[in-house]
Amino acid sequence: MMIEKIVQLALEEDLGLGDITSDNVFTPQDRARAVIVAKEDMVLCGMEIARQTFWLVDEELIFKPLKHDGDFIKKGEKVLELEGRSLSILKGERTALNFMQRMSGIATASREYAQITKPYGVLMVDTRKSQPGMRKLDKYAVRCGGARNHRMSLSDSVMIKDNHIAAAGSIGAAIARIKASIGHTPKIEVETTNLDEVRQALEAGADIIMLDNMTPQQAAEAVQFIAGRAVTEISGGITKENLAAYCAAKPDVISSGALTHSVPSKDLSLKITEYIK
Repeated sequence: MMIEKIVQLALEEDLGLGDITSDNVFTPQDRARAVIVAKEDMVLCGMEIARQTFWLVDEELIFKPLKHDGDFIKKGEKVLELEGRSLSILKGERTALNFMQRMSGIATASREYAQITKPYGVLMVDTRKSQPGMRKLDKYAVRCGGARNHRMSLSDSVMIKDNHIAAAGSIGAAIARIKASIGHTPKIEVETTNLDEVRQALEAGADIIMLDNMTPQQAAEAVQFIAGRAVTEISGGITKENLAAYCAAKPDVISSGALTHSVPSKDLSLKITEYIK
């Protein structure tokens, strides 16, 4: 239901009161066939969202997928075919492509990052730095690329960050308040920026310790100090270029907002291939 709402809002944004161009070129009787083609190499994502987009415009459109989410697509390959009212194809075109292009960009980046971390046995995950209102789609695209998801929302897990610590007075105080309130079952993650904070987090009983914005050398020292007493997560300033250096620090997890917050969209294009009389 939430995905349908996202698609409906996107269509309302794009269509407004109608398509003034197509509405005055075509009649409801005009029909066509079309294809969507990859204009560059990519990991494809967003096929089901495209289907929902076109079917919310016109449930009688024939939607034929030729590829699937998670497939690696080469430039020039067709990913889907459409048949139906020309008006409907054109009204759904831009919205469907916008979803597919962004999601394919995220899936492609996630694959590139995950391929770097895999040989080290390090789990690559995303963050909450997603497009507002689009998080479910962004995180689905991350999984299609072969990486994993961090928490979906603030309610998913405990993560004590710098502002929690500043307001509570210390790492120990923040963890103590959490433990007094939520019981023994949820795991507690704490963000740390130096070895002293790592020590405090361990002493207070943190289950997961995030090593935030540390250099690869600092992170390696912290991982060695923790020595398996907590799950280690490196985050902050992670790029494809420095990812291998952070993997060499041997953390359990590396998280990066770069998978979703600034990934370039991939290029896909819809082409009308035939007018049906």
